[in-house]
Amino acid sequence: MRDTGWFKSSRSTSGSDNCVQVRITDTATGVRDSKNPGGGQLTFGRAAFGALLAAVGEGR
Repeated sequence: MRDTGWFKSSRSTSGSDNCVQVRITDTATGVRDSKNPGGGQLTFGRAAFGALLAAVGEGR
């Protein structure tokens, strides 16, 4: 099973407070607040996470 562990985007700046962390496995992608990693996470299936990225990229 592939599991990347939690990571932040390479585009995140070190001084920014507006970062999320992502964790990718074979079946799902998790997203959580980097300032509060124990505060819960959202979990998306592959298709749903792809749709989320597309919507964000379009500014929706």
